[in-house]
Amino acid sequence: MPLRLRPRSHGADPTAAHGPARLDARTKNLTKRLRPGDIAVIDHIDLDKVSAEALVACRPKAVVNAAQSISGRYPNLGPEILLAAGIPLLDAVGPQVMTALKEGTEVRLQDHELLAGSDVVASGTLQTADTVHSAMTEARAGLAVQLEAFAANTMEYLRNERELLLDGVGVPDITTSLEGRHALIVVRGYHYKEDLVTLRHYIREYRPVLIGVDGGADAIVEAGHRPDLIVGDMDSVSDRTLRGGAEIVVHAYRDGRAPGLQRVRDLGVEAVVFPATGTSEDVAMLLADDKGATLIVAVGTHATLVEFLDKGRSGMASTFLTRLRVGGKLVDAKGVSRLYRTRISNLWLVALLLAALLALFVALYATPGGRGVLQLVGSRWSDLWSVLSGVLS
Repeated sequence: MPLRLRPRSHGADPTAAHGPARLDARTKNLTKRLRPGDIAVIDHIDLDKVSAEALVACRPKAVVNAAQSISGRYPNLGPEILLAAGIPLLDAVGPQVMTALKEGTEVRLQDHELLAGSDVVASGTLQTADTVHSAMTEARAGLAVQLEAFAANTMEYLRNERELLLDGVGVPDITTSLEGRHALIVVRGYHYKEDLVTLRHYIREYRPVLIGVDGGADAIVEAGHRPDLIVGDMDSVSDRTLRGGAEIVVHAYRDGRAPGLQRVRDLGVEAVVFPATGTSEDVAMLLADDKGATLIVAVGTHATLVEFLDKGRSGMASTFLTRLRVGGKLVDAKGVSRLYRTRISNLWLVALLLAALLALFVALYATPGGRGVLQLVGSRWSDLWSVLSGVLS
């Protein structure tokens, strides 16, 4: 039922944020059209780090969340990121705000209320550094409950997908050759842009098979490369990238339903379907491992326990088991950049310079003209040395 508007109480803050409202229950869809100066209205329980960073990149005036940005299930990182960027967060205003507002309506955030004109559209908790810190402390205390749920989800996934995990049953055939090559899997996740920049020399030398997971394929293109494979449900990758010539693997539900398949076909692109219970990044890793990749480098994927929980879905248990399945082949992008970065000592630089000077001297001495140049340089050096000796004496 739509929220009934009521007159706003007096005592408004004249410095409050205002702008056109942009609404979407899916934060990643909203960030595609969110512009600087807008008021972002979302319905995102336990706002995660990746979503918060995407919001910050759009530079909204404020964020209004219909749900609780910190429910207390685990210490999610999103609210701290918004506040650190100076973006006000009006929290837990209720789901009615999604129907009470229309896209583009001019709204104003004052104190703990959201106004359209003189009417209060929603009210909630205006988060501060202190309230977020307090909520995060309570969330850390309840982390044990989430660990138990995580373990239960892991066992359920193992029962449902044991044939795929243990024997590779169900992995489709693809035309892209990964046998004996490195595979670089890019997910729009944690620090993916920075990691792609640090890996540019590695990509240039080793020429790994570039696999983009949904929007990760766009990230590969933005970094100046071309994806060889695009894996996912195709809900966040651009049409232009899908038409770019990469082989497409659509992640489908276990019963064979593939919502993203029709979109790919509408673009005139053929696709392979991979039914699996896990996440799209799991599908990409299993595919690379099954097709013979000798090393799998992960960009933007999840590594720590908080990152697993911060994804906010029980299916993250599949990622945990997939990493066990892939085993020693899997390397995080940061590890590759640290190992690959070459370090040249000052001693080697001096030796290289002396070798270059010696080669130049030999080349000059081998020709009559070069010997003349050396004699001229020697004469000038003698004159300079005489002047310096006279000054010092």
